[in-house]
Amino acid sequence: MKIVLASNNRGKLAELQSMFAPLGVELVRQADLGVGEAEEPFRTFVENALAKARFASAHTGLPALADDAGMCVDAFGGLPGVDTAYYCTQFGYEKNDDNNVRALLEQLQGVDNRRAAMVSTLVAVRSPQDPEPLIAVGRVVGEITEEPRGSNGFGFDPVMFIPEFGKTFAELPVEVKNAHSHRGRSAQHMLELMRTHWLQK
Repeated sequence: MKIVLASNNRGKLAELQSMFAPLGVELVRQADLGVGEAEEPFRTFVENALAKARFASAHTGLPALADDAGMCVDAFGGLPGVDTAYYCTQFGYEKNDDNNVRALLEQLQGVDNRRAAMVSTLVAVRSPQDPEPLIAVGRVVGEITEEPRGSNGFGFDPVMFIPEFGKTFAELPVEVKNAHSHRGRSAQHMLELMRTHWLQK
């Protein structure tokens, strides 16, 4: 089964491709099919993921899978949330992972409550008008470190400390991180949903 991934993020593609391999699902990036980015005008992960999935399916004729994910920091009332990818730009930095980490650490200087959640919302549709989208949410709670640690992963992985492992996501082996990350959890849930809703004869 071929599914278009409504993202051009190579990190996400690599992570999700390995997770969906057991289903015999082939994920194809929308960019590789000539599809641009969808608008993401909403303030919740689920609405943006659904918009991206419907857009990708409409432009390719394939079932689509979209992920909207972000960092929700307690001290900021749950923000940056859906604006996570562009977080640093509001502080004058150019958009990239390193600058996002730098901006987050700067904004948390002197803040005692460093609790945060990384959230991944996956939405899958069989067609652009699918009335029954599959929705899977994965959430991991941890604390923001004082400085980056580790070299695996991407995004905020180097500053997301996971108490159960005593390490940041970026310090964990990739296979351990993938199994326990917010995206790993949402992907496992999505695999179960696809098995029961789409693939059972």
